[in-house]
Amino acid sequence: MRLYSSIWDADEWATRGGQDKINWDSAPFLSSYKTLNADACEWKDPYPACASTTWKHWWDQPRAWKLSLSERKMFRWVNSNYLEYNYCTDYKRYPTPPSECSVAPW
Repeated sequence: MRLYSSIWDADEWATRGGQDKINWDSAPFLSSYKTLNADACEWKDPYPACASTTWKHWWDQPRAWKLSLSERKMFRWVNSNYLEYNYCTDYKRYPTPPSECSVAPW
């Protein structure tokens, strides 16, 4: 597993169609990660592939794998009130959405 991060010029598509301008005055940007330890596995519906072997963290428990009814309602509210851009629904840029877009959030 590898972790990559990047900063890209999303001036047009991730800023409400260019309405919010990015301030590049502080460039160049630098990011670093100290003592990062990711405990993860690939998601395979209906549960993570590694579920049977990892149970020591809360995110390894069945309760963490799906949203409850009230959490779904909150998810929809946050989506409709705060989401600026969703690459999973950007069919112009991604005619075939990335594979992670097929995993239901609940």
